[in-house]
This record gives sequence, structure tokens and C-alpha cells, in this order.
Amino acid sequence: MIQVRNLTKTYGTKTVVKDISFTARDGAITGFIGHNGAGKSTTIKAITGVIKPTEGEILLNGKNIQTDALEAKKQFGYVSDSPDHFLRLSGLEYLHFMADIYDTPQDGRAAFIEDYAKRFGIFDSLNNVILSYSHGMRQKIMIMGALIHEPSVWILDEPLTGLDPQSAFELKKMMREHVEKGNSVFFSTHVLEVAEKLCDEICIIKNGELLYCGTLDELKRTHKSQASLENIFLELTETKEQEVQA
Repeated sequence: MIQVRNLTKTYGTKTVVKDISFTARDGAITGFIGHNGAGKSTTIKAITGVIKPTEGEILLNGKNIQTDALEAKKQFGYVSDSPDHFLRLSGLEYLHFMADIYDTPQDGRAAFIEDYAKRFGIFDSLNNVILSYSHGMRQKIMIMGALIHEPSVWILDEPLTGLDPQSAFELKKMMREHVEKGNSVFFSTHVLEVAEKLCDEICIIKNGELLYCGTLDELKRTHKSQASLENIFLELTETKEQEVQA
């Protein structure tokens, strides 16, 4: 579970995230959507401890990311929006490196690597250096590295970018399997059709402000019953933009 309480982040005189609060609960896939520059990446970086909030509190399975950072970081696996890391390691070296960081047992990591690599279709490329991988293959190996210690909380920033259709299908299936075990998935996406089909709950951010966080059914009940998430999102964000300009 992720609990964000009154999160604010400012850079100088500019406030990029403004007093937002939400919970990404266990047993649910929570989608985080918004335009470019809305504050999604800043929020995710604050949740994962990459940046320090100006104000507010963030808990991961009850562990405070600021005051108990080491224990908090053990709770989650984080996939950033760029897969271009550790390019001179082979895929297998990178996975063992990540497993060593989290003290993942040898037998457990071996089973994980074989299972996920075969599902992603990269098992035969594990001994090749990551530099030789395509963008999609790099994305797959980064996902595997983030999840090899089998964390209960998955934090994924645009995880489907660059994946082929089969691998995207497998990742979405993995996400559903994960939450069905009582765990949580929090992910950002620009693809609203994916969010609508996959997510149990939706958080919408605009100009650093949280416009909505709750179930899709609840969101639709306040709008036209047949409206798509895309239409509702555009209505919400355009209305907010008009209010700001006024």
C-alpha cells in the first residue's frame, strides 16, 4: 500500500505538486494519469525517495520514505521512464546485481529469471550486453530487475512504452496476478484505453493538483454513464484549465 499525505513539491518559486493526498491500496491496480508536466513523475520520484518532498508524508506499507528510507525502499520495485541503465552489463549480470542488492536467495532468483525471461521472450539474450538490446528489450530487463526481489508494491512509470504487443500483454497479466495476491500496483500511463481496461482505481492530476482519485465506476457515475475515460479526462482537465484562466 502507498499512502501519500499532503504532498507538496516546490522548486524555487514554482510549485509542481500542490498538497495532494491519495492511497494506492492493496489488491488494486491504481492508474496515475495526466498531461505532460502535470506532476506525475515528480510525485513518483517523491514516493520512491529520488527527491525529497517540500511538505507532506509518504508511507509504503507503513514505512516512511523520509524517516525510515531503507525499510521503505525494501517494500517496492520501481521501474523508471527510461530503460537506459547499466548498459555495459549483460542482462544476466544486471539481474544478479539487483538480486544481490536485495539479498534475494539464489534459488529464488534463478526461478524468477527463468520464468520472467521466458514470458518476456528474452531468455536467449540474457548473456548479451544490455547496450546491444533494443529499447523494448531494455525495458523488459529493467522491469525484471525491479521486481526480482518480489516486492509487494510495484511502482511503474510508463512501463508499457516500447514493449511489443505480446510482452505488453504479459506485463498486464503479471500486474493483475500481483494484485490478486493482495499486493498493489501503481503505474503512470498516457494510454487512457489501457488505464480504463486495466485499472481498478484512477488518480487524475493536472498542473500539480489532484482532480480525482477513486474507482472508475465512481468517476463514471458523476458523468455520462457511457462516457469513456478519455472523454471524462478531457472534460475534467479542460474544465480545470478554463477555471485557472478565469
